Amino acid sequence: MVIPDHRTPVVTEMIWYKVGSADETPGKSGLAHFLEHLMFKGTEKHPVGEFSQTVLRVGGNENASTSVDYTNYYQRVPREQLPTMMEFEADRMTGLVLKDENVLPERDVVLEEYNMRVANSPEARLSEQVMAALYLNHPYGRPVIGWHQEIEKLNREDALAFYRRFYAPNNAILVIAGDVEVADVRPLVERNFGPIPAQPAIPAQRIRPQEPEPAAPRTVTLSDPRVEQPGVRRYYLVPSATTAAAGESAALDVLAQLMGSGSNSYLYRALVVDKPLAVSASASYMGTSLDATQFAISASPKPGVGFAEVEKVIDDVIADIVQNPIRAEDLERVKTQLIAQAIYAQDNQAVLALWYGGSLTTGLSIEDIRSWPDRIRAVTADQVRAVAQKWLDKKRSVTGYLIKDTATAKREEKRS
Repeated sequence: MVIPDHRTPVVTEMIWYKVGSADETPGKSGLAHFLEHLMFKGTEKHPVGEFSQTVLRVGGNENASTSVDYTNYYQRVPREQLPTMMEFEADRMTGLVLKDENVLPERDVVLEEYNMRVANSPEARLSEQVMAALYLNHPYGRPVIGWHQEIEKLNREDALAFYRRFYAPNNAILVIAGDVEVADVRPLVERNFGPIPAQPAIPAQRIRPQEPEPAAPRTVTLSDPRVEQPGVRRYYLVPSATTAAAGESAALDVLAQLMGSGSNSYLYRALVVDKPLAVSASASYMGTSLDATQFAISASPKPGVGFAEVEKVIDDVIADIVQNPIRAEDLERVKTQLIAQAIYAQDNQAVLALWYGGSLTTGLSIEDIRSWPDRIRAVTADQVRAVAQKWLDKKRSVTGYLIKDTATAKREEKRS
């Protein structure tokens, strides 16, 4: 996919592989993310470090990320460097060389990343536990970075098998955004990626175990002596843009904006301004997902305020949306905010590449992406009320509580 943007002589190359943590073999969690790290270890044609050094030398930048549904790699460089970047990227699609002397140290790097981002972050540990409780059967319940005891056992053979299984042109989407035209890019793609054979074992559709219909609300409590700000978060299992019925995903986008985005949102006003019971309150909807996703609500109570008080207000806000007409000015305000976000995204080629790539790899079409502002504009108050009533049902939720472990904190204070 080519997204022309001629305002600056810069181009972003972003390749998306339709494989993420939800596609891993059970028992080998973290493998997609581990391979993302190893993709920088070089090929026979380009030894380790050459790709990254070339990007730096031409004044560009690069990065990569892994999600539940995809893994992506990108470079942002001067326009004339695109042929070089594409040659590097095509080469490592199938030419990766892995040896124990660089695989095993990189596994230690991932374990340290786990320690830094998860083990040493009470908020991240709570999110990990809430997701595991929300998804009883679907692999979205596994952390993208993996479970620590399974990361420790990943090896060169695991990485190579995963690489050979999923990294192929028929499992990838190439997005080029910037100072280029389709006619310029097509010959480059044909020359670099055309000779690479398809992987026939890759299925046309990704079929994962799906969630049973939720039957009961669940709660998770995580206590940690390092917690400075207690918090409550509630995740609801809801359809994604790919799995939702017509109009539902856009209505969920509007509902999340209405409930918890900014100081005029219903949750913020009810919990922070009017009462006030909390120092923060927000809501979000993760629409870009291949399978069932999450609608999240979070709040941080003020000192001395119990979780029950905060939750009652959250429930009251949801009940009010379901039972009473939504004010026309509120609906128009949040729809305008969402449409403005889509317009402002046009101003950043990297954001556009992320937007299109993430959507295309999770089952949406180019037309779905382009028509999103129109679908937001068409959302009615009745549709917002309907999705709130249908999907923000306590039975579909997991509520997580983050509290300070005062007993352990006091023991540690005495020791010090």
